Amino acid sequence: MLATSSKRLRSARSRGRDVIVKRRTATYPRSLRVNQVLRQVIAEELERLADADERFRMVTVTSVDTAADMRTATVYLATLETDASDALEERRPHLQRLIGVQVTLKRTPRLTFKADPAIAAGSRVEELLRGLDRDQDPTES
Repeated sequence: MLATSSKRLRSARSRGRDVIVKRRTATYPRSLRVNQVLRQVIAEELERLADADERFRMVTVTSVDTAADMRTATVYLATLETDASDALEERRPHLQRLIGVQVTLKRTPRLTFKADPAIAAGSRVEELLRGLDRDQDPTES
């Protein structure tokens, strides 16, 4: 959804009258839009690469976090095993080139890949909850 902002404008055609011009502005920051587009482009390319390289089969992009100056971007993955990490580092220049072709940005961000800490935290909470189930006496339920 786009919001509108009003600005008074005087032009030769208005003959001394104030004219209100409505401009469309985005309702959420540019960095969030860039993150979303980068996530989509990278995920689609990793899906294509998974057909040729087994190391990409279980790689899932959860989010992308771009720095404020748009020079670097951290790609968070659901799981990041050593062989997948090596494969991603090999393919990093290819992914950056692809972003440069598909996305119109002043600078193509340098990609770094990390395991998503939210996934690890969620797994830990799930493990704790399962531990509570095991500790509970079955006759109490």
